[in-house]
Amino acid sequence: MAQLDKTFPTLDCAACILTPKMVDVSQHDNIRLFAFSEIEEVKGFVGNFDVTIRRKARYVNEELCTGCGACVEKCPMKKVPNEFNLGMDNRPAVYIPFAQAVPKVATIDPAHCNMLKNGKCGLCARVCEAKAIDYTQQDSFVTERYGAIVVATGYNPISLEKFDEYAYSQSKDVITSLEFERLTNAAGPTAGKLLRPSDGEHPHTIVFVQCVGSRCAACAEKGKEYCSKICCMYTAKHAMLVRDKYPDVEVYVFYIDVRTPGKNFDEFYRRAVEEYGVKYIKGTVGKVTPEGGKLKVQASDLLQNKQLHIDADLVVLAAAIEPDRSARPLGTMLTASMDTNDFFTEAHPKLRPVESPTAGVFLSGACQGPKDIPETVSQAGAAASKVIGLLAKDTLTGNPCVAKSDEWMCNGCSSCANVCPYGAITYVDKEFRMPDRTTATRRVASVNPAVCQGCGCCTVACPSGAMDLNGFLNTQILAEVDALCK
Repeated sequence: MAQLDKTFPTLDCAACILTPKMVDVSQHDNIRLFAFSEIEEVKGFVGNFDVTIRRKARYVNEELCTGCGACVEKCPMKKVPNEFNLGMDNRPAVYIPFAQAVPKVATIDPAHCNMLKNGKCGLCARVCEAKAIDYTQQDSFVTERYGAIVVATGYNPISLEKFDEYAYSQSKDVITSLEFERLTNAAGPTAGKLLRPSDGEHPHTIVFVQCVGSRCAACAEKGKEYCSKICCMYTAKHAMLVRDKYPDVEVYVFYIDVRTPGKNFDEFYRRAVEEYGVKYIKGTVGKVTPEGGKLKVQASDLLQNKQLHIDADLVVLAAAIEPDRSARPLGTMLTASMDTNDFFTEAHPKLRPVESPTAGVFLSGACQGPKDIPETVSQAGAAASKVIGLLAKDTLTGNPCVAKSDEWMCNGCSSCANVCPYGAITYVDKEFRMPDRTTATRRVASVNPAVCQGCGCCTVACPSGAMDLNGFLNTQILAEVDALCK
């Protein structure tokens, strides 16, 4: 959200909404912020999660850095692509991601810093009055215990390398919607002026292409089969902002269907068409060809049943969204359920929409599926309420139908632990009094009832029949069958 300029449908300033919340989080007495960090390992269960956090080396002491920006200004290496602006401009090797960053601490990029690469330079350390630069800093690990975990890994736009029919890799003037967002942002690479990336000229004809990579049922290997949900609304927002600030610009939007189901969403789309004169065309763009400083757009108008040829100055692609790459590794650590698109799966779509099947793990935002900002905020509030309800209890009421192991029958083969999707089964060495009055140590399965969800996978996999499910014991099921057969 920090990369956005305005938010639909109210066109509020994104930074004005987000920045005060970020400051509140950083200054809250009961919140400890681990910025520039990653989850390395998660162990334990609900109420007792032991989380190992990798704190990546900034080569800047967070406690000493004041965020003055002197090192950023003096750094001689200024040709590093700026990730925050999606590579449309450059940043120094030592940088603060954006002006309102929390915490406002500089970070040195070891891949481009001359001092870290070859031991030459050190200018940032000399100009830093706080003496915060530390070239010897290394990654560190912190292990903390938490009672609950809220997953909020977010999303990223998909890669467009497989959609070369739009000439994204051939022309700088074919951009994604997020790149367009940065172009129109006052803190972006062009200071908010709408200019073509190729030559810095003002565009007079802009074509927006919807559903690039979304709803690709026929070519799922290229894109995603699902609808990305937010594209129709942010394209309408972009079109309105362009027409409002630059009335001389012609704006075309090619769409499959306009999907605006939220509160005041359809009215927002109608304003773009009726008040701002945005030309919505139901059809698809077949090809974009760079030619003579223009982008030749070949498209179809399905309502009028004709082919269109538009000479555009700028083409904006509404790329599909997908889960962040960190979602799948994190899901494995949490033993959380995920679908084939790497979105986290909720425990129940109607009754438990913010809970993961793994006890103590809750979901928020686009990690569960495509969502806009209001829906994400409401789900985050629901997840926080669930966490409060969980941690406020002295004891938890669990599912009585959990697995149990007959230790005399268990041979310690690990078959049940290998199939358990929740990681509820571990193995312990236990002493047994044998029939001949000797003592023997055997490896047997142990089930954690707080983690077990009673799915029954272990009972099926157990070759010795030692695993059983409370409430569905083999003896009980056989007794039911015998009663039915009488």
